[in-house]
Amino acid sequence: MGTTVLAAVLLLGALLLPDRLDGLTPGAFLRLPVEGVVLAGLLLALPGRARRAAAVAGGLLIGLLVLLKGLDMGFHEVLLRPFDPVLDWGLLGNAADYLRETAGRTGELLALAAGVAVAMAVPAVTTLAAVRLTAVPARLRRRGLGITLALGTAWITCVTLGLRADGVPVAAAVDARLVGERVRQVRAALADARVFGRQAARDAFARTPPDRLLTRLRGKDVLFTFVESYGRCAVEDPVIGPRIGAVLTESSAALRAAGFEARSGWLRSPVTGGGSWLAHATFLSGLWISNQQRFRTLTSGDRTTLTGAFRTAGAWRTVGVAPGVDRAWPEGGFFGLDHVYDRARLGYHGPAFGWSHMPDQFTLETFGRLELGRRGRGPLMAEIILTSSHHPWTPVPPMTDWQGLGDGSVYRRLGRDGEAADGAGRNPEDVRAGYRRSIAYSLRSLVGFLRRYGGEDTVLVFLGDHQPVPAVTGGSPRKDVPVTIVAHDRNVLDRISGWRWTEGLKPAADAPVWPMDAFRDRFLTAYGSRPG
Repeated sequence: MGTTVLAAVLLLGALLLPDRLDGLTPGAFLRLPVEGVVLAGLLLALPGRARRAAAVAGGLLIGLLVLLKGLDMGFHEVLLRPFDPVLDWGLLGNAADYLRETAGRTGELLALAAGVAVAMAVPAVTTLAAVRLTAVPARLRRRGLGITLALGTAWITCVTLGLRADGVPVAAAVDARLVGERVRQVRAALADARVFGRQAARDAFARTPPDRLLTRLRGKDVLFTFVESYGRCAVEDPVIGPRIGAVLTESSAALRAAGFEARSGWLRSPVTGGGSWLAHATFLSGLWISNQQRFRTLTSGDRTTLTGAFRTAGAWRTVGVAPGVDRAWPEGGFFGLDHVYDRARLGYHGPAFGWSHMPDQFTLETFGRLELGRRGRGPLMAEIILTSSHHPWTPVPPMTDWQGLGDGSVYRRLGRDGEAADGAGRNPEDVRAGYRRSIAYSLRSLVGFLRRYGGEDTVLVFLGDHQPVPAVTGGSPRKDVPVTIVAHDRNVLDRISGWRWTEGLKPAADAPVWPMDAFRDRFLTAYGSRPG
């Protein structure tokens, strides 16, 4: 009897388990699940073999839903959305990569082993628990049917009266709701491929002649730079914002003194908390790339990208700077890059800083030395991906003398601002402080680089890829990121005067917010010919 009661309690807990960490309250488990009432009724009413089959099927389904709710918890904590059972399996590989970069190969393998063990154990335990309930003697089953009918009546009554406990309804249908949502999600995901195919087929610049592309930027060095996790909260959060605002104000003054001017606005990213490559693809392609299926479809096609337009124009050398890439990256060709400086080609020989293999200051200096510093070169277009402000934002590299960076081994002698790379056990305020320090570092590195290598023909476009994780944003649903254009030539900024962007590096709160996929067409139109 004790084992049977334990099995019932375990299944009750599994059915009432929320799909978000903030829902794990005592009140969440003091509820009456309709799924439990239905399962109990079936196990009590069905005959022997059918009862056992129903127990196995029900227990297995409950276990699988527990695993799904566990995935939902993780996705809500990082990406502020639930797990998509059709489109998100590839992201588990990215999670493994993140563990390897922050906790090492051993930490990655231990986490994978634990994940596999949990994935196998949970359905097995819930199935055994359900089967155990079929062992109730016949005389107790008859009494149980009456109790189950009473519980069903109580559930309907609670729904009718709207009874709540600890802020949540007493009558629960957690798993039924979850299954309904997933059915709708799967249908939408399957239909998304057709919808995106129609969208991708429309390309306003597909037939634009090369001599009409980017005519007003000829002779300029144009640098598109992504600052990892640089979101709206970095500018407007009541604690983080004043510190970053001071950095932006100080940097604006330094750039004005060097002859540069800037205009800033907002873009709405397709992702939050992670998925940087999806934001990069959205910005460059002019299509809303919100999942891996869309990304694969995009990169297997021939759409005109913002960076690719520079190569098509034939007036620029096009390069990519991707310190986070440590393997073959065929997408570089799709994005129109003649040459890619990945992790190996940047030649860094210093220590890693959290997920980021190398400091942004080193990345920028190496790019400047290898490309901008070359004698007799022509105009250059570069896509630069900065990584020092990637989660977990610890440790943060120190700013150091640009001329002494060398191959990066100097960082072995310098102190590191922060804790261990995995950031385990950090409280939310420490996480937010680490985020603030890393964004400040990345911005100072970028502005210092521009002052060091920029000239009269330099145009810098820099933006965030997405908002940071909810631990920093407080769960805000906003996906806005700052975007800024900096130029020495005033004519470059005059071309976008109609955009109503804010003067300086800090966008005003009421500056226009565009979807990120709108930027490609606006930029190509402002600095070239209209689509056609």
